[in-house]
Amino acid sequence: MTLQFHSSPPALSRHGESALGGALLGQQLPVSPPGWPLQAICAPLLGADTVVVQETWRRTTPPLQGVSEGVTWRRSGDTLFGVINLDEAEFAAAADRSPLQAASEEAYDRIFRLLDAQKLPHLWRVWNYMADINAETHGLERYRQFNVGRQDAFLAYHRGTRGNVPAACAIGLAGGPLSIAFLAGATPAVPFENPRQVSAYNYPAEYGPRAPTFSRAALVYPPGQERLFVSGTASIVGYLTVHPGDVAGQCGEAMANVAAVVAEVNRAARSRPFTLDELVYRVYVRRAADFPVIRDTLVPLVGGADVLYVQADICRADLLLEIEAMASHPLGTD
Repeated sequence: MTLQFHSSPPALSRHGESALGGALLGQQLPVSPPGWPLQAICAPLLGADTVVVQETWRRTTPPLQGVSEGVTWRRSGDTLFGVINLDEAEFAAAADRSPLQAASEEAYDRIFRLLDAQKLPHLWRVWNYMADINAETHGLERYRQFNVGRQDAFLAYHRGTRGNVPAACAIGLAGGPLSIAFLAGATPAVPFENPRQVSAYNYPAEYGPRAPTFSRAALVYPPGQERLFVSGTASIVGYLTVHPGDVAGQCGEAMANVAAVVAEVNRAARSRPFTLDELVYRVYVRRAADFPVIRDTLVPLVGGADVLYVQADICRADLLLEIEAMASHPLGTD
């Protein structure tokens, strides 16, 4: 199976037969789900020629598909894409946990049960979205509540919480359910860390009772491919936010972090080195008014790379943007 990624204006019916899964981004999203795993990210697009963009993972072999405990999924060969959306209101009765913490733990519990049943145990890349990520409720910032629930599920299903963890992002939206999309496979991802940063899973306790559970980047190996995922990356050096209030400074620092982790990846890549101008980027921008500065700062650093700008909140209130990226190279048959 060849795993291909495409970004275009939405064409749900045309892409449905060939799709493994994907994401739909924008503010005017279709009401009816397409019948295959498609994560709806309701957020404004900045500087785009269209109000909605569809990102699609396509496959070249017939899929298996289903809905397991609310996880809509498709599998092609040894690669699986899934989406789960949970309404926090359903977990309001959890006496010992906030609704978001309970929903996060339950979502990952269901994901791990699905992967175990499909004998595809390895999470490669995860996209997490939640409302009001920086708000404080139940005595704790909501992002930190999410981290507790996520890590509790990893521990309950005997998954590592340090080192061999998936690439991921966690982004705040104006509203909506807890939404998690993921790619998983039969072979483990190869995780990478950034020498300029403390690994997120080693953050000190001042950043929450449970550290975030993700690696800075990962290489994965669908048949015939070497695919790179760079996790959500921001203006953090060590574990501290740098350039507070300076959006151009934060953009440059975030890209310095992307460059650093890509350099680490290239030490181990089996294919040719990955370059910054070939990556496909998604840039989350907290304040729409900052978009021109971010674009003008980023373009000289990435050349003609494909960049999608999305207005959304970042996991720390003092971060003004976050950058994620990916790319793929062909590999010869072993």
